[in-house]
Amino acid sequence: MKGVRHYPGFLAATVVCLLILYLPLFVVAVYSFNASTSITNWTGFSLRWYGDVFTGPEAERFGLATWNSLTIAVIAATIATMIATAAALAMIRGGSFKGRQTTYALINLPLMVPEIVVAVATLIFFTTIGLTTGYMTILLAHITFCIPFAYLPIAARLTGIEPTYEQAARDLYATRGQAFRLVLLPLLGPGLVSGWLLAFIISLDDFIITNFVKGAGMETLPTAIFGSVKQGIKPNIMAISTLMLGVSIFFVSLSYLINRRGRSAA
Repeated sequence: MKGVRHYPGFLAATVVCLLILYLPLFVVAVYSFNASTSITNWTGFSLRWYGDVFTGPEAERFGLATWNSLTIAVIAATIATMIATAAALAMIRGGSFKGRQTTYALINLPLMVPEIVVAVATLIFFTTIGLTTGYMTILLAHITFCIPFAYLPIAARLTGIEPTYEQAARDLYATRGQAFRLVLLPLLGPGLVSGWLLAFIISLDDFIITNFVKGAGMETLPTAIFGSVKQGIKPNIMAISTLMLGVSIFFVSLSYLINRRGRSAA
């Protein structure tokens, strides 16, 4: 059977898609090292805009926004990973129960629903219950939409772990809690780390939902960048974007490598 890459036009279509996706990122990264204040004319290599990110007139604003983004991402990823772990245990180790398929669909629904719809619905919900928008509403929203991203690698890892390990521990008089803590949890470790890293970077990079539920005077790094861009694209914005891109690539790659290593060790 002929592979899909052998169909006429497949290679050309792939190259075009990759260029559309990644060429703008490459351009932003290159021009973040431009010595000029122009965002289009190259005048020489310089790190001045990276220094401006940390010492320039907008450094304090971006520093506070970065702190907000990091703390929200860490808390949201941690809580989402705990919930996702409980969900994976129930779905994979819990046996058959009524509403299993519905539960699975609900867990993965945020992955399929357009983000703008989730943002509007979340804002309406917070307004309806009288919750003031700010740090807490961003955190709650991030925990919610990070759960399916954490669930996927955890569930994949748990599926690859044979139940016989826990059964053997129970045969040796371990309690259910001891079997989970001493046997299953270490085996599940790569999936937990991978799920946490994925949830962390999804939370760190989110803009649409955050922009809807953040409230006045509250900024995360993506919303601060957007606010600055509305006044005109400046080279320091390209430097910040390149730094965020590098962090995203690092965490996504780390998540992939940990998950793959966990699967090979199983």
